[in-house]
Amino acid sequence: MAVYQSVPACPAVPPILSAMPNLAIDSEIIGAIRAGARIVFNVSGGKDSSAAMFAVNLYLDLLGHPRARRMAIHADLGRAEWASTPATVARITALAGMPLTVVRRAAGDLVDRWIQRFENAKRRYEALETYNLIGPWSSASLRFCQSEMKAAVIGPAVARMFPGERIISVLGLRRDESHNRSAIPVAKADHRHAKAGNRRGTIMSLWHPLADWTAGDVFRAHQLLGIPLHEAYTEWGSTRLSCRYCIFASLHDLQASTAAPPNGEVYRELVGIEARSTFPFQPTRWLADVAPQLLGPALHSDIVRAKADQAERRRIEAAMPAGLRYVAGWPPRLPSRPEAEDIAAARRPILARHRLEDRYPSVTTILDRFSELMAIVARKRAA
Repeated sequence: MAVYQSVPACPAVPPILSAMPNLAIDSEIIGAIRAGARIVFNVSGGKDSSAAMFAVNLYLDLLGHPRARRMAIHADLGRAEWASTPATVARITALAGMPLTVVRRAAGDLVDRWIQRFENAKRRYEALETYNLIGPWSSASLRFCQSEMKAAVIGPAVARMFPGERIISVLGLRRDESHNRSAIPVAKADHRHAKAGNRRGTIMSLWHPLADWTAGDVFRAHQLLGIPLHEAYTEWGSTRLSCRYCIFASLHDLQASTAAPPNGEVYRELVGIEARSTFPFQPTRWLADVAPQLLGPALHSDIVRAKADQAERRRIEAAMPAGLRYVAGWPPRLPSRPEAEDIAAARRPILARHRLEDRYPSVTTILDRFSELMAIVARKRAA
């Protein structure tokens, strides 16, 4: 069970640390720190990760933890990231006195990942491996923008750097940020990249020292500790820093990003993906509608068409046989002949819109394909 406390059994706490809320910590993290664990600050250039790095460094200094066993790491998201973010991260980590490692996804940046996701979705739809066409974007239920672009890049890199060591990754997550983060633990074991009992003996943990801080606490820490803020806050009025355009961003923050001229090119690139895919950037908001004045006439026309095609696709897919919608182990059964006819008819305009081959145009080909898919599922279950 987590224990909330200020600096335990330390010399006199400096006034600057006393002026900030207590860090959330538990006895296991304290023990690991005292034993000289590696401390890795995950920094994004945003207010929370920066405040966590500076506040925790003060705490670690009081505990006598060696600075040589601390570092910062940043996952570069490429075009999705504000152009000023790499320099901001470098400046902040230098001020903190932390060596910085920058890692990137080898298969491309986040924009590449969105593009590739839709290409894969079209291929799978053409092959009737999915019932409905899947869009390009990450979402609240599928956060590959975080899992693949950050955690899956940072975690293995850190495990390779410090094999056989105790590693604590410090993240600036706060419980009041969102409903999904309201229950984050103070700390937890991280077995994703160092399984329990691995032969090298590497032990990894995640620590959320700002779990109970508010946004106001974070901004006050920036003032007290002299931590510079990213231009997204100071020049463009954003309430948070993430990607230039985040799937979780409010309308206010999306507008703040479009107001920054360096973000215009990526804005039009993402709107272009909306137009080609017929899927809005957020479930209830087209990115194209945030700053339509930045779009040329051709792209504006493409978006008008995409919105109409989205409405038609949703109408068609809603009318498809409900009993055959995706579930684990799909497909659940063979369609009847009338259902197969409906499926073939529904797929035809969607395939045509995306210039895909209609490989299963008839009742017979639909039934044969479902039989193939069910046989594949049966073999996997038997394996």
